Amino acid sequence: MFLSAFFSQVCSMCVIVGVINHNLEQDSLTEFMKIGLERLAKRGPDFQNYYQNDKIAFGHARLSIIDTSAAANQPFWDESKRYCLVFNGEIFNFQSLKKDLQSQGYHFNTNSDTEVLLRLLILKGKKALNELNGFFAFAFYDLQTGCALLARDRYGIKPLVYSIKNNSLVFASEIKALLPFLKSKEIDKQSLQYFFKFNYIPTPNTILKGVAKLNAGECLEFDNEEWCISKYYQIQKSKSPFIGNYDDAKKAVYELLEDATKLRMISDVPLGSFLSGGIDSSIVSTIAAKHTSNLNTFSIGFKDEPYYDETEYANLVAKNIKSNHTVFSLSNDDLLEHYQEALDYFDEPFADSSALNMFILSKKTKSKVTVALSGDGADELFSGYNKHEALWLADQGGLKNSIVKNFGVFGSRMLPKSRDSKIGNLGRKLEKFSSGLQTTSQQRYLDWASFMGTSETEKLTNQVFELNGDLSYLLDEVKDFNDYLLRDFKLVLQGDMLRKVDAMSMANSLEVRTPFLDYRLVDLVFSMPSEFKIQKGDRKRLLKDAFRKDLPEEIFNRGKKGFEVPLRKWFNKELKTVLEKEVFNKGLIVSQGFLNWEEVENIQKKLYSNNPNDAVYNTWTLLGFQRWIAKYYNN
Repeated sequence: MFLSAFFSQVCSMCVIVGVINHNLEQDSLTEFMKIGLERLAKRGPDFQNYYQNDKIAFGHARLSIIDTSAAANQPFWDESKRYCLVFNGEIFNFQSLKKDLQSQGYHFNTNSDTEVLLRLLILKGKKALNELNGFFAFAFYDLQTGCALLARDRYGIKPLVYSIKNNSLVFASEIKALLPFLKSKEIDKQSLQYFFKFNYIPTPNTILKGVAKLNAGECLEFDNEEWCISKYYQIQKSKSPFIGNYDDAKKAVYELLEDATKLRMISDVPLGSFLSGGIDSSIVSTIAAKHTSNLNTFSIGFKDEPYYDETEYANLVAKNIKSNHTVFSLSNDDLLEHYQEALDYFDEPFADSSALNMFILSKKTKSKVTVALSGDGADELFSGYNKHEALWLADQGGLKNSIVKNFGVFGSRMLPKSRDSKIGNLGRKLEKFSSGLQTTSQQRYLDWASFMGTSETEKLTNQVFELNGDLSYLLDEVKDFNDYLLRDFKLVLQGDMLRKVDAMSMANSLEVRTPFLDYRLVDLVFSMPSEFKIQKGDRKRLLKDAFRKDLPEEIFNRGKKGFEVPLRKWFNKELKTVLEKEVFNKGLIVSQGFLNWEEVENIQKKLYSNNPNDAVYNTWTLLGFQRWIAKYYNN
């Protein structure tokens, strides 16, 4: 039976939740669906509805972007009421796909991408996935056969978690919507290790045993009591190497990125662009400004942290492209005001501190628009991180590396090590670089992608660290610099960067679109030789040269700063009492039984020393874990 919507105009992007082959009483199922959707209401404030029968329950919460009419609400059905779809995301090429279907005689009742996706799935099944250009997570069900297909977009921009037990499949956009369906909650010890090592939990792991994330580019087929997971897409960096010279590559990147950006500007609600003043967001905003009048651009500045304030560059680009630019100037008090709200939204431990800045930027931007373009994905695609330059230098060998290898650790002992001063950061980097030279390229990447060393992770969690089969690619031989970038796509981009942006934007009912992750562009760039992207330490070489004529030269002649939060200052002042109660509390740590108190105490001592090094970030990680325990595990 169909059930009417139980929410209306609640006040984020769409979400899905559902169960297949359930063994629940109908009243219990109804209650669980209501709770699950209510917990995800921020992701879909405009309309919530669900369908249930004796086999399935499919629920959807909508943030209306394309075809905002009621006819496009979900769960969405075909005319025969045989096929049902719940879908989170956007199919940016839906209009061309629709035209092809119309030429074959198919009729459409809405202007939505949802109806196009449903028709393609009915006709082609999982083969339709290769035709989609967009980001998505969906569940498609055939009431007649009892077969289901779940899928996630190529790079994991949109989340999808699931649990299979006793031949019953439960799925949702976030873990918090699954919790009513779980009979018990048990922390996965390996995932706990991953969290403290990386500051996030890599896909497909989650913090809870029996709950998994569907990997990017994967689909899950469920046929009554049988199920299987398969890859429908993976990056093939050497399948068909790029044929052309460097100038050809610049032209191809320019044209494809422009088309990808134009495609992501389709919207029936107000759209703008993030503009930090960095290369990536500046390029996206510049392209967008060519294809719309009066583009709205947004950035945040830091009143109390001038070293990290990049509004000067954002203003320069905004003036150059004549956008309607808004700067949200924040004080440290503004950041402190929102840190609990940001941490509490994550339904598994997550400790990338820049999530706080993304949360506030999204909150402020949402007051002006519903959709924002961003430059996410460019660093992983074109080698934009400091880590990439260090990896490139380490692979070159030579006399300089030999000197650093032999004397770097000794020399770094003479320097303070922290992230909040130039000399301290130099000491920290020198120590990390010189120790990285002592090992293999695979281990070097793993160490430099981590925030906690392996031995420290083992001491903290009281168990031996190991990489399971899903992360074994981190131990594969590095044959080419593109192998590092491929690791970043699988590990960092999916587990950290995209997770952060999705969660913090959705927490504020804002949809963020990423032109750099158009699969045509990704496949193109991975087909190109690595020297096009990085050479003699010149990071993001190809991207900068392709768009050099479109941006002020000052944008290219500056270092990468990123989003930083003044954690050490807070831990010594405003949050010191919070840490004593929630983190450095021996009674609490011992009673929980998850962590080794002696190692937690060592982090505390290091934090308040003159050389805190990564203890500042390790403390934030501990705080993130304890906030999750209190909100989602104990309750």
